[in-house]
This record gives sequence, structure tokens and C-alpha cells, in this order.
Amino acid sequence: MIKKVNVGEICLGMYIHELRGNWLEHPFWRKSFKLDDPKDLQKLIHSGVDEIWIDTNKGLDVTAVMVTEPAKESEFEPAKHEPEPTKTPLAVKKQISFDEELVAAKKIHTKAKKVVTSMFGDVRMGKALDVQGAVVLVEDIQSSIERNPSALLSLARLKNANEYTYLHSVAVCMLMIALAKQLKLSESQARQAGVAGLLHDIGKMAIPNQVLDKPGKLTDEEFNVIKQHPQRGWEILKASYQVDDVALDVCLHHHERVDGRGYPEKISGADLSLFARMGAVCDVYDAISSDRCYKKAWGPAESISKMTAWREGHFDEVIFHAFVKTIGIYPSGTLLKLKSGRLGVVLEQSKKSLVTPIIKVFFSIRANMYIPVEIVDLSKGSDSVDSIEDPFKWKLDVDRLQGIVE
Repeated sequence: MIKKVNVGEICLGMYIHELRGNWLEHPFWRKSFKLDDPKDLQKLIHSGVDEIWIDTNKGLDVTAVMVTEPAKESEFEPAKHEPEPTKTPLAVKKQISFDEELVAAKKIHTKAKKVVTSMFGDVRMGKALDVQGAVVLVEDIQSSIERNPSALLSLARLKNANEYTYLHSVAVCMLMIALAKQLKLSESQARQAGVAGLLHDIGKMAIPNQVLDKPGKLTDEEFNVIKQHPQRGWEILKASYQVDDVALDVCLHHHERVDGRGYPEKISGADLSLFARMGAVCDVYDAISSDRCYKKAWGPAESISKMTAWREGHFDEVIFHAFVKTIGIYPSGTLLKLKSGRLGVVLEQSKKSLVTPIIKVFFSIRANMYIPVEIVDLSKGSDSVDSIEDPFKWKLDVDRLQGIVE
């Protein structure tokens, strides 16, 4: 039987059927679960959830327990024989400049390419998945994003069509962690999101290369083979006891849509978890802003514009808006023409506004010449954006100008 109860009546052993209220404001990504962890009970008591519905057929009823005053937080410490899982603390929390972090970010990006290529290659050969290697990599990525998210995210574009499958997973991992930070998720939830992003496309290792890397348009039959990768990935991850439910969920559901028109299960709305909604946005953004074997990349700002046009029915509105706040309307690497008649490439976002990024100015259109490089924070009002420019038109390598490649 489904019944509504007050938060003060909740106890361990109940089955939560549904939590009513803004799901971004409470710490649970699942809408239904068995309440069997004291820490979850404590979180629920202090979450500010409007209404709680329980299923008495799957768990305790309020009449089956004595309702007492909620225990103090100290009473919910784990038993001494059940030690807390070991967590690797983030090495640095202090924010540093883009240029300072770029040195470390390049090393992490190089390491990530090697780790993921090896990990995915092992899976294709039928070997066991090295989940611990993925977790260590995610912790390095998380530390870099804590120090300065723009540095590592700017490197996400550095992939050619041949590297796409591997580095797309690295990029989605980065974006998931940055988005988790924007959504104010906990450090452990951000780490879970990162691991899920890194492993979300592991099922592509079960897809034949001639289909996966086909340069032309796929036939309907070939596309149906590609659409098997979420289920195949879920099966690969399920076989590893080290993979948590978040990674399994994102792997299986990152191609679902909020209107139910995605795949493989066509689930929609509240049936999609927070992490699956996050994965859908991060996956699409990196896919359309990357060179593929059958399609050239859209620019960062154009990609955001396309997703804005598609967002209704495709993406969760709250998650998409948080994503835009994460990377900006003019993401890192966007070439801009300023009102002053100068060209500049976006380095990072300002804290004041989505339309006033920090840019590296290097060229005067009026004088038709390169000028001394100047870092301009548009939030200070000294200049403003006139238009988004196509680097190809100006014969410019924005990656080199940005300093992310030599």
C-alpha cells in the first residue's frame, strides 16, 4: 500500500516510493529505494523534502514502529566493525589561474588518453575491466577541475576522428565532474559522476569496428547495431563487481530523452535519474563539438546554440541550464570579435556573467595585424562581444592561440 508520511515518521526499514519536491535540492538521485542506511535517514530528515510516500508492501509501515525523536547526527556513525570506505582527498582546493593549471592539465590529459585506450582495448580483447585505474584517473581530473575547470575542459576538444571513442569518454568524464560541481553535488557524488562519464561508452567496444568507424552515413541496420552499445556496456560493467549503480545507470541510459523518445528503454521524465540526465547533456555536447569520422565538429558556441534549440523534450531543462552555466554561452576556445574591432579567443568564464568571459585578445581587424597579446576580462566593461567568428574564415588555430597546443 502506498501512503504519505511525515518526515518525523520515517525510520530505517521503510521503502521510499517517491520523494516529492525539487529533486535537485535533496541528496538522492533515486526516486524509489529501501531506506536501510542510517546516513541516508539522517540526510532525509534534514533534506527539506515536501512529501514522502512509502510502500508498505516493500518495507515497514509507520504503525509497525515506535516513532521517536530523530537521533542526533553523532548517533548515525557506522559501527566500529564497519569502517568508512577509504577516500582519496583532493590534493588542492585553492583556485589558480588558467595558465598555471594548464601545465598540470596537459599531463592529466595525456595520462587519461593512455589509461582509457588501454582500458577499452582490454575490454575489446575480452579482458577484465580495470575499474581501479579509472577511479584514480577520475580523482586526478577532479583535482584539476577544483583548481581551475577551464584548463582541463579546454583540452577536451583535442581529439581527432581516430581517437574519438577514447577521448570522448575522457571529455564526458570532465564535463560530468564540472557539472556536478555546478549542481553543488558532494565530492563523492562528483567522483561517481566522473567514473560514470569515463565508462559510459564502454559498450562500443562490443561493436564491430567497421560499423563504429564507418566514415559515411550508417544504414538503418548499422544504426541499430550502434544502438546496442548502452545495453552491451551495461552487461560489461555488470560483470565487474567494482562498478557502482551510478555508472551502470549512466551507461544504460545516456541516450534516453526526457520525452521518452530515446533508447534503449524509452524511459522518460522522473524515471530518469539525475546522473542519467547529466550524462545525456554531457555526451551530446562533446559529440557535436568533436570531429567525427563522418562529420566535422561544430564550434563550442554553435554547439550550445544547437542544443538550446533541441532542449525541449531532449534534455532536462534544469540540468541543461546548469550545464550552460558550467561552460558558458561562449565556451573555452570560442573565437570572438569585440566591439573594439579586435579578435580574441575565450580562455575561461567570468564569475559575474555568462556573456562576459575572460579572453585572450591578439589581433586588430581595423589595422589588419597581430597586436600584443592582452588578457581581457569582459565583465569589467572595457569591451564587449560583437559576434562569434569562424576560425577557418580567419585561418586561425585557436588551440595554438589559446596555448593548449605547442
